[in-house]
Amino acid sequence: MIRFLFKGLMRDKTRSLLPIIVVALGVMMTVLLQSLLGGFLGESIESTANFTTGHVKVMTRAYSLNSSQIPNDLALIGVDTLKRSLQKQFPDMTWAERIQFGGLLDAPDSTGHTRSQGNVMGMGISLLKSDEEITRIDLAPRLVSGKFPTKHGEILLSDDLFHKMNLKLGDKVTLISSGMYGDMAMYNYIVSGTLHFGINVLDRGMMIADIDDVRAALNMENAAGEILGFFTGERYENKLAKETANSFNARFAANKDKFAPVMQPLANMNDMGFLVAYSESIQTFIIMIFIIAMAIVLWNAGLIGGLRRYGEFGLRLAIGESKREIYRTLIAESFLIGIVGSVIGVIIGLLLSWYFQVVGINFGDSMKGSTFLMPSVMRAHINFTTFYIGFVPGIFSTVIGSALAGIGIYKRQTANLFKELEG
Repeated sequence: MIRFLFKGLMRDKTRSLLPIIVVALGVMMTVLLQSLLGGFLGESIESTANFTTGHVKVMTRAYSLNSSQIPNDLALIGVDTLKRSLQKQFPDMTWAERIQFGGLLDAPDSTGHTRSQGNVMGMGISLLKSDEEITRIDLAPRLVSGKFPTKHGEILLSDDLFHKMNLKLGDKVTLISSGMYGDMAMYNYIVSGTLHFGINVLDRGMMIADIDDVRAALNMENAAGEILGFFTGERYENKLAKETANSFNARFAANKDKFAPVMQPLANMNDMGFLVAYSESIQTFIIMIFIIAMAIVLWNAGLIGGLRRYGEFGLRLAIGESKREIYRTLIAESFLIGIVGSVIGVIIGLLLSWYFQVVGINFGDSMKGSTFLMPSVMRAHINFTTFYIGFVPGIFSTVIGSALAGIGIYKRQTANLFKELEG
């Protein structure tokens, strides 16, 4: 029966060509949008994770409650032991220590007096032991002048701050900040390079130094404000991150000390919950939009086709075929059209998605002055869902459209059939 219907559809192009084209276009757009939005939202989440939050973050309980204030007096201590414990409990994850801090950067003149000053927000990361953090934060393409630190005491500054303070590469600057125990901290650095992020809040006054130099400056020996965890080779998975956090926090549930470590998933930090929830639900929105839109189009196409096949349906009823059988045949035809159109649409959509995944779309110029941390080149992301998501609207829309259009079959009056056939 299926083979018979398929041959009929292929031979009668007027019955199948337009619906197949509509389905293929709709499925192609569904696949492409899913991969593009998944890629764009995923890139935004990953950028925030790499620079600020990690997929999960370990802090002291008190630090987590006041994290926006960067309270290094509530930082983690004994981080070498804690980090080994984390690596043992979660061997499939990568862990990175970070110290966030703020302060005043002072540039002296030749006599030692203040020549210029600027407010900085700083970050201590591992720069000298490996280039893993440089790659993770994507600092290499943001280096405007100079070089990355190669020895202790060297720092990177945002290019805007560098020029605002009239500095030159190799100049000495002094960081004035607050130490872990509330004391005033002063530490000398040498500017080795400058960075441009394309984000106002960072370009206004960003300083990046090796974490060991920051520890020496802020009196934070074997301490860190945060330990960030990243899933190895994977994008952020909210369910997995929550399970990881719950597993870790269960170990310290009975410890009410404010300095006890606590782990939070990315979705619980920096108001990222909405973006994560939106990225998880966007696929449902895409499917529903295209099911409704394509069903309406195919419904109208089915009504037009039904008018053309009015005589055919009457003849089939006249020779004894039931209305239910004709209706079922119409639905089966639409199902076949949905499969054929979906296969064509998925193939085209995957090819376009693959192109945008490899080449990407450069938003660098349009993101100047942005206040959001996003990569300049956005790429599509093909995952397992991309391969099947197009079949949902492709098949459902054709079936729904034909089901609505085919209702007219039940309105045919058998008593009028011979009069229609004579006409």
